[in-house]
Amino acid sequence: MLYFRMILRNAKRSARDYLIYFVTMTLCVTLFYGFLSVTSRYYDPDLGVEYDLEFMSDGMKLAICLVSLLLFFLIWYVNRYMIRRRQKEFALQTIMGMERGVTAALFFAETLIMGLLSVVCGILLGMLGSQFITAMLLNSYGRPFRLTWTLFPDTAVLTLLIFLLAYLIMGAWNTRMIRKIPVIDMLHAERKNEEDFRKSGWMPVLTLLYGILLCWMTATGISKAYFYWDPRYALPVHLMFGFNILFPGAALLYGALWLTMPGRRVGKKKRERSFRVLIAGWIFLSLASACAAAVVSPVSIDFYLPTGAGTLNQYMMFLIANIIYFICALIYLANDVICMVKERFPKIRYRGENLFLFGQIISKLRTTTKTVTLICITLTLSICLFLAVPFLAGWADGYLEQRSVYDIQISTQYNDTYEESGLPDDNYEFVTAYLEEQKIKIKDDCTFSLYLPVRDEFDQRVKYDFPVAAIALSDYNHLLTMRGYEPITLGDDEFTTQWQSIAAEETKKEFLAVHRELATDGGRLKLSEEGIHDFALGETLYNTYTDLVYVFPDSICENLLAVNRNRYITTEETVPLEKALELEQIFSEIYPETEQGTHYYIRTSSQQINSTTAMTFILRAAMTYGAVVLLVICFTILALQQLSDLPDWKYRFSVLRDLGVEDSHISRIILMQLGVWFGIPVLISGAVSAVVMGYFFRMYRAQISAYIGKAELAVQTGAIALILLGLLLCYFVSTWQMCLTGSAGKKWHRE
Repeated sequence: MLYFRMILRNAKRSARDYLIYFVTMTLCVTLFYGFLSVTSRYYDPDLGVEYDLEFMSDGMKLAICLVSLLLFFLIWYVNRYMIRRRQKEFALQTIMGMERGVTAALFFAETLIMGLLSVVCGILLGMLGSQFITAMLLNSYGRPFRLTWTLFPDTAVLTLLIFLLAYLIMGAWNTRMIRKIPVIDMLHAERKNEEDFRKSGWMPVLTLLYGILLCWMTATGISKAYFYWDPRYALPVHLMFGFNILFPGAALLYGALWLTMPGRRVGKKKRERSFRVLIAGWIFLSLASACAAAVVSPVSIDFYLPTGAGTLNQYMMFLIANIIYFICALIYLANDVICMVKERFPKIRYRGENLFLFGQIISKLRTTTKTVTLICITLTLSICLFLAVPFLAGWADGYLEQRSVYDIQISTQYNDTYEESGLPDDNYEFVTAYLEEQKIKIKDDCTFSLYLPVRDEFDQRVKYDFPVAAIALSDYNHLLTMRGYEPITLGDDEFTTQWQSIAAEETKKEFLAVHRELATDGGRLKLSEEGIHDFALGETLYNTYTDLVYVFPDSICENLLAVNRNRYITTEETVPLEKALELEQIFSEIYPETEQGTHYYIRTSSQQINSTTAMTFILRAAMTYGAVVLLVICFTILALQQLSDLPDWKYRFSVLRDLGVEDSHISRIILMQLGVWFGIPVLISGAVSAVVMGYFFRMYRAQISAYIGKAELAVQTGAIALILLGLLLCYFVSTWQMCLTGSAGKKWHRE
């Protein structure tokens, strides 16, 4: 009973220290339970006969559990912070005769009680969080949402077990640490400062690794230019090759010149100043190298360069490495920038209490540069994850609409067929028999062929240079009618084009500018007045590596070589998922996959929608959950870094108050200090994330226009930005108020 009262007294006295920990863990448990609730065997939303959550449950559970491993780091970090804050208390208890094991057990009991309390509160709040996840899920499946309150026992038990395991592991680690730390070190723990960043070796090691990377980048740029250079390329291609040699090479040359500086090894301060000169130069060159690496992908795609996926992935790795080094170098030099402002602008330095504020910021930043750098990189990753969610999910949903425009699609590819006798000529009547057997009524049905304008094009098999196929006007109009569009008309000597939605307007105009007339085996054709159409008719309508299909009069197609045979079916009611899977199995038995010859494919909208929507939801949920967890970890560490200095602040601000500084001014100092502390990583990561995602959206602008829409993407991105801002304000305001209470309060001053 005595120990129990001590546990409650210590927990109550350390309530301020546990507040951030409790709020953070409650939020994490809420997110964990909410996202994991959709995998419960008791979870049964009304999704209809064409959907089955078994496609999603296992993948969702694995994704959430893997992301939740990050929470072990958060629990470990907060426990380490609590041990550091309480070391003097532990030492005094030991000196008074309490055994080290009892002291460790009492602390473990405190953290376990607070942890279990956060788990209980998190599960209760998770019931509300699961409603948001359910709304997200039903919206993905196009179903209406209705608010319901349900506690899922299996999810609650799994949540409790996972977090209890985490607390037990951390408790064992805490017990070992408390027993291991000498009493004298515990007594003087508050006087110990973290290592000055100028004495740390992490930045020199990182700079050495970056120098090795520069050698690799320069050698890669030279080799790619040697193997792929062609004077016939356009100017952007030449600039791309040149810049990927120039900027990394210039950085290497700058580093070589730095190594030859005469005063580089004379005096400690001169060495530090010289090293910062190297970092300052490489900041700009790393940014330039990142820009050069970034243009490789769009230029290669726009000009059809034969660089290959390996080269594009390599330059994407160079881009990420340059961005990481840029962030590390920028924060490493942030202390010098603040010192420069302090020294060169005396009006700012001596205005009000700014001299004290500069001292607070500089002293803290010198000992936490590595931590702030890691936080900045993590924040950049989390913001990019957040901003990528609406793009990737919208792309998948929009692409699904383009793929599943018919209930059943059967298509062929002749890529590996080398004899005309092996080309397909089947009407797939077994599908009709199966649907009749299952009493599924056909609403509309179209079986058609795709033709080559010239028979000799059958042997044209170069990647990205496959011939454009043609469809007969009657079949094209049948497809338009099936999709609810008005038929079109053509003259006997006219043709028109049907384009995929992702094709850019410039591409269409450039293509038709040189294809105003066509020579076919059935005669010459000219482009009609309405030469461009982009109806949503499905992606299997087009030949391999092409974005368009010609529409010819029927009389012309009678004289052409038919290379593909497709059949599109719409049904009166949705095909049940199990029947759709059974039909696909029968199709694969009749048309087995072969290495050579015609390839046959079947797509059912039920299976496509179910599997794609499930994967899209897993992607959206896992990325959102991971981004929120990373943000919570970063903001928690930023808050605890400031709260760990409260004992020092107590004395410093008491001296200020004794000198006559008003409480309102002290509050302003704390606000400005927290603004700088939170602002440096947030502003840098926000700016880098905006540039990276802007580049990402620019590179995939065609997919955005086709599948998502710029307005909708802007709205979703704005909503995410507001969520990020709200989460930041919650942690910032909470930390500010706790710092005010702990360091500037009058109660502490009287003590």
